[in-house]
Amino acid sequence: MSIAGDSTVLQAETAEPLPLAKVMGQPYPELPEDLYIPPDALEVFLDAFEGPLDLLLYLIRKQNVDILNIPIAEITRQYIGYINMMDSLRLELAAEYLVMAALLAEIKSRMLLPRVPDEEAEEEDPRAYLILKLQEYEAIKKAAEQLDELPRYERDIFDVSINTATVEVKQALPDVQLKELLLAFQQVLKRAEQFSHHQITKEPLSVRERMATILEKLNRANQLPFTALFIRKEGKGGVVVSFLAILELSKEGCIDIIQPEPAGDIHIQIRARDT
Repeated sequence: MSIAGDSTVLQAETAEPLPLAKVMGQPYPELPEDLYIPPDALEVFLDAFEGPLDLLLYLIRKQNVDILNIPIAEITRQYIGYINMMDSLRLELAAEYLVMAALLAEIKSRMLLPRVPDEEAEEEDPRAYLILKLQEYEAIKKAAEQLDELPRYERDIFDVSINTATVEVKQALPDVQLKELLLAFQQVLKRAEQFSHHQITKEPLSVRERMATILEKLNRANQLPFTALFIRKEGKGGVVVSFLAILELSKEGCIDIIQPEPAGDIHIQIRARDT
């Protein structure tokens, strides 16, 4: 046991001391002689209070006293203690803190002076001006805190932009139901009845010729409304022939009957040929 203990003491004595710091991997066991540390290298910023009124309001709330009945002696003692602490920490005192200290000293001295009884008018309370300023500051501070809690742009709310240039959207066109096609044809028939007239000579109407006529129109416009493929002046017979020609072209795969949106207008277009 004595040998092991002597070995432990020997290792502790021969161990190298820990470096004071490491700079770029290089250990420094002690401070360099040419190292210069400015006297104000370490600065302390005391941001607890935004001004003398804020400090006074804090001291009043901390003592849990009525703002309308401020114990000037105790508040002044704490206020001066705070200023002395700032001075001991070598912090730069703002002029407003010193002015408030002078005001507190003046109020304290005025309250210590004996009051002369006056029957005509009462002497104003020396604390009245300070109480008014504290009430105004407290109201403004509460309003500022409420405003700060509101959502703020670029703090709580941010703009979002989406690049849709690389997004490929394919809109699937709904299938045209036979019911929709018959309803559209019914509307065309009603319009054709308004243009009915007596035919003196009967002209033969060919479905094949009408198919060619429709294809010629579609080749020029590529897509036409369903109602644009009917010639109203031909009457009910011409409308029926055009409708049969459209059905025949759809059956042969020459045209597509599309409806861009539900309950929307029906369009006829040339079917694209597979290459």
